[in-house]
Amino acid sequence: MKNQELEKSFRLNLVDIIDYVPRSVVMKAILKKKTGTVTILSFDSGEALPSKISPFDNLIQIIDGEAEIIINEESNTIETGHVIIIPAHTRNVVKANKRFKMMSIIIKSGYEDVSI
Repeated sequence: MKNQELEKSFRLNLVDIIDYVPRSVVMKAILKKKTGTVTILSFDSGEALPSKISPFDNLIQIIDGEAEIIINEESNTIETGHVIIIPAHTRNVVKANKRFKMMSIIIKSGYEDVSI
């Protein structure tokens, strides 16, 4: 399945644009640019993204349900409407102890080496 952006200039309900799929993590790009991405994900109960380290900050907003976000081995429970920022260069895991949906916003600009 190709990960395409959603059509622009239309009102969207974030919870409704992605479905839960049994035993799966589903991703749908809302925006995908060189400077960053906005992605909606749904997690069935028991699913997780592999442990990773990203070179960019990642703002996570839970739009349905409850997620466990582990940052540098510290567990955080995040519920509908809440956000957490996963700092750049930190090990993290996103887990579904219960099914949930989230929006991920990664901004890649601003990390360039700047001389003062």
